Amino acid sequence: MRLLCLLPAVGLLCAQGPRFTDVYPVLTKAGCHECHQPDGVASTTRLIFPDVAASAEEVEMFGDGLRKFVDRGAAEKSLLWLKPTQRIVHAGGERIKKETAEEATWRAWIQHLAVSEPRKPATAVELRREEHPVLRRLTHSQFDNTVRDLLGDATLPSKQFPPEDFIEGFKTQYDGQSISPLLTEAYGAAAEKLAANARIKDPGPRFVKEFGKRAFRRPLTAEEDKRYSALYAKGGIKLAIEGMLQSPAFLFRLESTPRPVDRPYARASRLSYLLWDTMPDAALMAAAEKGELNTPEGFERSARRLLADPKARAAVDEFIAQWLRFDRVISMVKERRAYPNFTRELALAMTEETRRLAADLIWNNGNFMDFYRAAYTFLNADLAALYNLPPPADEFAKVSYPSGSERAGVLGHAAFLALTAKPADTSITARGLFVRESFLCQKVPQPPPGVNGNLPIQSEEKPRTGKQLLELHLSNPACATCHTLVDPIGYGLEKFDGVGARRDTVRVEIPAFNRRQANRSVTLPLDNNGWVTGIKDSKFSTPKELGAILADSPQCQECVVKQFFRYAMGRHESVADRAVIARVAADFRASGYRFQEMAVSLVKWTEFPPQ
Repeated sequence: MRLLCLLPAVGLLCAQGPRFTDVYPVLTKAGCHECHQPDGVASTTRLIFPDVAASAEEVEMFGDGLRKFVDRGAAEKSLLWLKPTQRIVHAGGERIKKETAEEATWRAWIQHLAVSEPRKPATAVELRREEHPVLRRLTHSQFDNTVRDLLGDATLPSKQFPPEDFIEGFKTQYDGQSISPLLTEAYGAAAEKLAANARIKDPGPRFVKEFGKRAFRRPLTAEEDKRYSALYAKGGIKLAIEGMLQSPAFLFRLESTPRPVDRPYARASRLSYLLWDTMPDAALMAAAEKGELNTPEGFERSARRLLADPKARAAVDEFIAQWLRFDRVISMVKERRAYPNFTRELALAMTEETRRLAADLIWNNGNFMDFYRAAYTFLNADLAALYNLPPPADEFAKVSYPSGSERAGVLGHAAFLALTAKPADTSITARGLFVRESFLCQKVPQPPPGVNGNLPIQSEEKPRTGKQLLELHLSNPACATCHTLVDPIGYGLEKFDGVGARRDTVRVEIPAFNRRQANRSVTLPLDNNGWVTGIKDSKFSTPKELGAILADSPQCQECVVKQFFRYAMGRHESVADRAVIARVAADFRASGYRFQEMAVSLVKWTEFPPQ
C-alpha cells in the first residue's frame, strides 16, 4: 500500500492513509450529524450518520463509505465538498468555514477517498457490541392499571407520586425512568396502603408462588420464593404483598433476560404493557407458558386478541395523549385580556376533540392519515362557539365542517393551535417546530451558541406582523439555516390566534419609550402564505391545505410509525432499526393506513426482525 501524506495543514502524521476518526470531529463540530440522522431534517437523503453509540470501527466504515459521494475524476466537483462549504446551495448553510484548518482536513479526506481503494468491510465479530439488559420502570398509568388488575384497587395511587418527565416527547423513554429518593418513598407508602386494603382470599402457603407469578409477570426464582415465603410466615398475606409491590421485579419490566425460561414472559409483558398499558392477563400468561408467543404467527394472534379488548382503547389513548402533549394543553396559561373566554374547561374540551378524532379513525379502521385532513370533528358547545359554528345537539357530537372551511384534521384543532402559541399571541416558530418534529419526525438542530435570537423592536414608523419580523430575523445566516425549516410552516397558520379562533388581522402593540405616553396599537392584515421546506409543491395558506400535504407525505406517514415505535420501545430509532421501520411503514401503507394494522406489524417485527 502506498504512503499518503495528505494532512500537513493540520499536523497529522503520514501513514498508510489517514483515519476517519481524525476527521470525524470536523463534521461533528459542523453539526452535520444533527440533520443527517434517522430523525433529522435530512433523513430522506442518502447521507445518514452512525448513531452516537457507534464503535470506532463503525465510524471508520462510515467515513470510508462516503466515497460514493466523491467524483473520483474531479474530487473538487464532489457534492461532499461543495455542499458543506456552501460552494453550491446547501439547505444547511455553510457548515465548514472556508480557509480554515477544518476545511483543509475535510479536503484532504475527500482527496483520499478519490484516490484510495475501499476498505475491507468489518466482520460481524468486529462490530459486535456487548449487550446489557434494559429495565423499563412502570409508568404511573401502568402502575395504577397493574394494581387495579392485580389487587382490584382503583384508587389511582400514582396521584401521590412525583410527576414524570417527558424525554424526547414521551414518558416511556427508559433514559428518564430512574427512581428518585422521593419516588422510592412514594412507592413504599403506596405498597403499605395497597397491602392493607387488599381483599384477596388467603389460600395458604401456596399463595406466594401464585400471587408472585402474577405480580412479577413470570414464575418466581427459588431465592424469591424463599424470601417472600419468609415474609408470609412472619406477617401473613399483607406483609408478603407489601414486600412484592416494592420489589424491582414488580416495579420494572425486564426487556431482555439471560434466563431462557423468563423470555416468553418478558415478551408477554412487552405486548401487554404496550397494547393494554397493564399487566398480562391469565390467557396471555398461559400463551407464554405454552410457547405460543415464540413464533410470529402466535405472537400476532395474541396481539390481535389484545387489540380487540376494551383495555386497548385506553392504552392507545395514552399514546395519543403523550404524543400530542395533552398535559401541556390542560396546564397552559393564556393572557386574560387577550383571550377572556379561555378556561381550563375549554382546554379540556380541546383535548377531548382531538382524542375523539384519533379514536374514531383507529377503532373504526379508518385511514389514519385522515387525522391530518378529516373534514369533520367532535365539538361541544364551547368549542363550537370558538370555531364560530352552531352548537351540536349532543356533547362532542360528530360535526362536519362547512364547505369552504379552512379547518381540517388535527391542524385545525384548537388543541394544536393553542399548544403551539404564546400566552398572549401566536408563535410562528413554535407551530413550525411542532409540525417538523412531531408530525415529520425531523429534529431541528439547536441554535448555535452566542446567537442573538431577539426580534427587532416594533417601530411606530413601520409596524410589522410576526411574519414580517421573522423575515428580518432570517437575514442573519446563523439563524436562517434552522428557521427556514420551521418558520414558513408557521406562516401558513397565522390566521388562527393563540387559542385557535379564526382571524384576518392582528393587533400590534407599539411600545412607548416615554413614560408619559401610553403604548399604541395598530391593526395589520395578515399574510398567511407558507410552505414546508423539503417537500415538493408544498405551498399552503390554511390548516386544511397543510393537512392534505402532510397526509400525502411519505415522511409524515413514516413518522406515525416512528412515534409509535418510540413510545413502544422506550427510545428513539437507530440506524439498526431501519429495516423494522421500513417494513412496518410498508405494512401500514398496504393496509390503507389503518392504525391497528400498523400496531400489529410493529409489535411483530420488533420481536421478530425481518431478515
